[in-house]
Amino acid sequence: MSKIVLKKINSENWREALGLSVYVDQQKFVAAVTPPVAIALAKAYIRPDGKIIDPYGIYNQNIMIGFFNLHFTPDSKEDYWIFHFFIDKKFQRNGLGSDSIKELIRHLKHTHPSCNRLRLTVHPENVAGKVFYSKLGFIDDNTLTFGEPTYSIDI
Repeated sequence: MSKIVLKKINSENWREALGLSVYVDQQKFVAAVTPPVAIALAKAYIRPDGKIIDPYGIYNQNIMIGFFNLHFTPDSKEDYWIFHFFIDKKFQRNGLGSDSIKELIRHLKHTHPSCNRLRLTVHPENVAGKVFYSKLGFIDDNTLTFGEPTYSIDI
């Protein structure tokens, strides 16, 4: 059984995060650069669109197994987004992605109590991603964000 823990990326774990990767055929679903964490960390520093961007490592048994950026407008109700979510290729297909999203939702309820909706985009060719998020309760909003279908879940 997994015990997922989310930890913000900081001066102690950023190198570990840069070591995470996905399979070559998954790369375009996560980021346009390799390693995918590099662009995500740059966005956290630059803050496109003026949003707060918090990069997180996903840990299981004290090992970083994945990553995501949480983009949000503080105290908003619906402006919370996940970008660059992935589980490292060594840990995929073990239910850790589902456990990670569930832990993220629990984390949001605790640390951002005003949040009542979480959103994300899925690359148009990422059929497995669409199925994955739908099984977790995300609904296709029938809108495009940055050219990709937008999914959301009420929390």
